[in-house]
Amino acid sequence: MGLPRSALISLRATPYHHCVSRCVRRAFLCGWDDRTGQCFEHRRQWNEEKLLTPAQILALDVCAYSVTSNHYHVVLHINQ
Repeated sequence: MGLPRSALISLRATPYHHCVSRCVRRAFLCGWDDRTGQCFEHRRQWNEEKLLTPAQILALDVCAYSVTSNHYHVVLHINQ
């Protein structure tokens, strides 16, 4: 059974959160795949734009982010 967000995130403890999302099964998010010989570098700018768009709509600040070949990291600050 899932938990409500109020039980998962405590703004009293810290308003900053580090989130990670990974690709599975040797898939590439962006960059050059040596195994298949395909280049997915065109996805890097698209992923950066998709990371920054919710910050304009929601009460979030993107403090830092990093997009690598098979995963990305984002540090978020939640504005009360």
